[in-house]
Amino acid sequence: MPLVNYQQTRRWADAISKKVRAKEMPPWFADPAYRSFSDDPSLTARQIATLSAWADAHAPVGDPRDAPPPPHWTPGWNIPNPDFVLEMPKPVSIPARGDVEYTYEIVPTGFSQDKWVQMSEVRPSSRAHVHHAVVYIRPPDSEWLRGAPSGVPFTASSLHDEKLGHQAHSTTSDMLLVYAPGSSPDHWPEGMAKFVPAHSDLVFQMHYTTNGHAARDQTRVGMVFARQPAKQRVLTLQLAYDQHAIPIPAGAENYRVEVRGTLPNDATLLSFFPHMHLRGRRFEYNIINPDRSIETLLRVNYDFYWQLSYRLASPRLLKAGTELEAVAWYDNSRNNRHNPDPESAVAWGDQTYNEMMVGFFDVAVPASVDKWRFFIRQNHPEPQANTP
Repeated sequence: MPLVNYQQTRRWADAISKKVRAKEMPPWFADPAYRSFSDDPSLTARQIATLSAWADAHAPVGDPRDAPPPPHWTPGWNIPNPDFVLEMPKPVSIPARGDVEYTYEIVPTGFSQDKWVQMSEVRPSSRAHVHHAVVYIRPPDSEWLRGAPSGVPFTASSLHDEKLGHQAHSTTSDMLLVYAPGSSPDHWPEGMAKFVPAHSDLVFQMHYTTNGHAARDQTRVGMVFARQPAKQRVLTLQLAYDQHAIPIPAGAENYRVEVRGTLPNDATLLSFFPHMHLRGRRFEYNIINPDRSIETLLRVNYDFYWQLSYRLASPRLLKAGTELEAVAWYDNSRNNRHNPDPESAVAWGDQTYNEMMVGFFDVAVPASVDKWRFFIRQNHPEPQANTP
């Protein structure tokens, strides 16, 4: 329920006081020993004391003349009024029970010109059923999922072409944004934006979970365009753990996995988005220095129900050759109150009762560099076009 005025908030005063004193609200899980973040909603000690004193005094209304002006909200959105909204043309039917395979829907943008997207937000119509949504940008020259139906939901198993079915699980296309429980819209710094070429499609990848109630979902994405072409393009990269190295043993309280990668070119590091499932306990991003010492960039106590982005207050330039590491810890024991089955080993997989380890991170690169070009290492010649 909303808490936007005194009448709505007063009866929750004691609960608010308890949660803010325990630092459980607002939700924020980054270890303050490492970095500062522009989206940190943590309250100061003075703010916590003020809220606690207000609750202890039986939540008085105060002098209405001292009240700030009411906040302005864009109806239906957490971003300013979108310049463009794209909705999946056909709703997806979600059963009451059972597993639901990843569902895709390809939606042409209809853009006749290139677009720089400064802000974006995903809005599922049945949020209670959405484990995550990823919106990919498919440029007009991409062969990814060409031949798959457009404008209607499909799954990998529903594609009769084996090659297309395999493509559904793997792509090098850039992401416009990711949605997960607790996540916030994307809002890039001035001069930086996501690039959507003219005549591109957006590909919605939807992971639905069942909860005993059948539903229909018709997710949409809203976009606010940059007022002028960006000087830097934002790319979303990831460090993902080898799926063959899991399962996590039954009862393991602190099972550790790690993955490393090297940046092929210079990039400005902007933000992080760690993703695991219900056994996720802790996640960490590090730089491995040339002397093999470790510099921690972010350490979070993971909460599946509050999957937050962590945006650096001061973006950091990383040089080509920088070695990055993502480390995750899992709790598959009875001590994990979210664990659906502590007696079983947990394998890698798509469903919530399986596990994943993906360390998304966003970087800014020159506006002319797309994801394919970014991964051409400087000491490698660019591939030459075939001549007739």
